[in-house]
Amino acid sequence: MASAAADNFVARPDEGNDPYNLIVTDLVALIGHIQASLRLIESAIEREALLAEHDPASNIFVLDDITPRYIGASTALKACDSGLSIALRLLDSTAPARILN
Repeated sequence: MASAAADNFVARPDEGNDPYNLIVTDLVALIGHIQASLRLIESAIEREALLAEHDPASNIFVLDDITPRYIGASTALKACDSGLSIALRLLDSTAPARILN
């Protein structure tokens, strides 16, 4: 998504404080942070699954701990990522022409 936003906009020297560009830049940065967090959560889940395979006590189940603790955080981050991506597309579709001719 960040590259899609970068491909559609060419910065003009006099537009450094343009509120629209600041909002788009902020959204792109937030999407990047959320996607990085999702990758960290996915790697933590994989690491715990690998450790569980090698742990002899992994055959013992505690009913409160059947679902990995990261699932809730991952679900919330995916919803944020989706919402921010939609916001960025809406801004892009309603924006005045920002590409230099």
